[in-house]
Amino acid sequence: MARVKGAMMTRKRRNKTLKLAKGYYGSKSRLFKTAKQAVMKSGQYAYIGRKQKKRDFRRLWITRISAACKMNGMNYSTFINGLKKAGIDLNRKMLSEIAIADPAAFTALTEQAKAALK
Repeated sequence: MARVKGAMMTRKRRNKTLKLAKGYYGSKSRLFKTAKQAVMKSGQYAYIGRKQKKRDFRRLWITRISAACKMNGMNYSTFINGLKKAGIDLNRKMLSEIAIADPAAFTALTEQAKAALK
């Protein structure tokens, strides 16, 4: 039986890492050892970034809703509490879109929230 050497698979694995490191600065895109470290670190940043993106968007939506509430004489927390008591189940993304695109509809929502709190 012929002896199998691992050169082909090693080269394949290294090329895969170097392909992922394409565009990195200097030796990070050319040398396997530094490219591997850079790719691993970039993977960690990407993983963390996917979590942060969700947080950042939620913060943005809440800020937009809060600003629209203030224009209608309410604060954010009482508005959300009023919506829950009124049985209106809209997520923050949709509320912020309504606040931007249709201020009249948002005003109607604030009125319903105020009525539910009384």
